[in-house]
Amino acid sequence: MKLGNTVNASLRRYLAYRYARVEAIRQSPLQLQNKTFRQLISKGQKTKYGKLHHFELIRSEEDFTSLCPLNDYHSLKSYIYRHMDGEAHVLWPGKIRYFSKSAGTTQEQCKYLPVSWELLHQNLRSSSWDAVASLYHYKPDSAILKRKNLLMGGSLKPWKNNPHALVGDVSAIMVSNIPAFTRSWYAPDMKIALLPNFEEKLELMAKALLTEDLFLLAGVPTWTVVLFEKMLELSGKSHMHEIWPNAEVYFHGGIGFEPYKKQFADYLPDKPVEYREVYNASEGYFGFQDRPMADDLLLLCGNGIYYEFIPLSETDKENPEIIPLEEVVENQQYEIVISTLAGLWRYRIGDTIQFSSTRPYRFKITGRTKQCINVFGEEVMIGDTDKAIAEVCNLLDAHVKEYTVAPIFMNKKEKGGHEWIIEFAKEPKDLLLFEDLLDKSLQQINADYQAKRFKNLALENLKVHSVPRGSFRNWLKAKGKLGGQNKVPRLSEKRKYLEEILFNVEM
Repeated sequence: MKLGNTVNASLRRYLAYRYARVEAIRQSPLQLQNKTFRQLISKGQKTKYGKLHHFELIRSEEDFTSLCPLNDYHSLKSYIYRHMDGEAHVLWPGKIRYFSKSAGTTQEQCKYLPVSWELLHQNLRSSSWDAVASLYHYKPDSAILKRKNLLMGGSLKPWKNNPHALVGDVSAIMVSNIPAFTRSWYAPDMKIALLPNFEEKLELMAKALLTEDLFLLAGVPTWTVVLFEKMLELSGKSHMHEIWPNAEVYFHGGIGFEPYKKQFADYLPDKPVEYREVYNASEGYFGFQDRPMADDLLLLCGNGIYYEFIPLSETDKENPEIIPLEEVVENQQYEIVISTLAGLWRYRIGDTIQFSSTRPYRFKITGRTKQCINVFGEEVMIGDTDKAIAEVCNLLDAHVKEYTVAPIFMNKKEKGGHEWIIEFAKEPKDLLLFEDLLDKSLQQINADYQAKRFKNLALENLKVHSVPRGSFRNWLKAKGKLGGQNKVPRLSEKRKYLEEILFNVEM
């Protein structure tokens, strides 16, 4: 008991230190951004990529934008694969052991992103501690140190051309590097948490967690719900607070949480649960909700990422305008460009955000440049559809598990529109009413969509297909995408995903 008290006291002091870092991010973001920039350029000068682009001549941010090109995965892919095959000093000094596999939105070809030792420790692990410190600051009586916390990660495997390189979900990389002295705070054990077969892992996790007392939960909502359902099936309980009566915090990320709020309230009904959003992508950890009940995230400056931004109106241009952090303004959407402590130089990750504040820099995730529908000039983003579906679910007492949307293309006889597939956890009594209210809600949220819907001039009322429970999971399973950070594409300008899912349902 004395040893446990000593450890807890030490950890409390450490969390207080970490919270001082969070305050520094709020108070001095530009100074921290500049410090990160200098560290990146110093490291980059030692790489083959840096020498190719004359990083030794970089003295300022202006030099950097002049000498280093704007990149996407396609332009950096060959360099990344050289690292994966064991070559050193390509994008980052030395060899790189870990590569996070970006499932993205189930694209056929996975992306592999480098995770250097520096990125792992100065960004992924450091940002995780900062998020916990922020929680602890506002909940000093929380049971973070007294009870266990949920481990729900993916898996790792050796790269086919180099057994010394490991590839897998970023969650698995983080889990596998949890310090040994803290592993007793997490459940299930590491052996189960890192199993490669998701269905086997789900079964073993559910059984192991039935006897644990958890306080903090974390994971992608989609797969957390799957775990909940499995545990309720095994236990015969009616909700998760009957199994974990002390569960009070849920860290979520990866997809919008709006459609899941009502569902989680039913899973965890016995006491108020604090929901905290984190922005932990395959490329790095960019932000977290640093205040209770807030709906925006603190941009993490000084944690190994240098940020630039492309105004949304410029994203499709061949040479878009790119601005530094100090020039962003509130209530305007930007595509994020990052340079990281793993050698992703001026890399476009495809995510869009909107700043809610610049003192400090807080933002909301609004969508993806490649996951939107703008076939008819409607510019519908994930944030729009998440909000609309949450509003209608609240009105009609429905719960949505998964959804995807694609356009109905115009032809000589028919106007265009949007076609939805929705898998309900609790279906509305009147699907046609749900469909009508969803269309009206989306019009209220998105003026461009409303304009195209005006008197059905360009777009017809949206169309909803309700599919049986398990349809999206079966589709992911057929593609070998179960578990981890694999996500269903919410929006696509092509009909490929929607038609595949409908085909699987009809078979």
